[in-house]
Amino acid sequence: MRKLILMGRSEAGKTTLTQALRGEEIHYYKTQDVHYYESVIDTPGEYAQSRRLGKALALYTYEADVVGILLAANEPYSIFPPCVTSQANRECIGIVTKIDLPDANIPLADRWLEIAGCEKIFHVNSIKGEGVQEILDYLMEGESFVSKNCG
Repeated sequence: MRKLILMGRSEAGKTTLTQALRGEEIHYYKTQDVHYYESVIDTPGEYAQSRRLGKALALYTYEADVVGILLAANEPYSIFPPCVTSQANRECIGIVTKIDLPDANIPLADRWLEIAGCEKIFHVNSIKGEGVQEILDYLMEGESFVSKNCG
């Protein structure tokens, strides 16, 4: 399975999605540092929110095969500038979290991720597991493609 690094602002749902992807019981805790697991890297939101710390995210992408850019469906704005994915030397996917919230605006979150440069976008409700398997399948699918075409 390809390794996924998750990036997004604090409370975007990175840690909850990490737990869901790993099949763990969901419980909230504040991510204070980078957490490495077999198939996912969970990063603190402050890294994406701070210009000073944001440079570290670029370095951490070298540890992953796929960059996951997260936006909660109820975000009032996007922290990701247009075409930001062009700065990554890895495949970038968009992930819209918290799709079940009453104030969710999924089409707006999709549009922001498209503007950021994401061509593939997933919608997830990590608490209920909705959309999680699609991400896992996508990470597995890409692995077989790499194996077949890159030896």
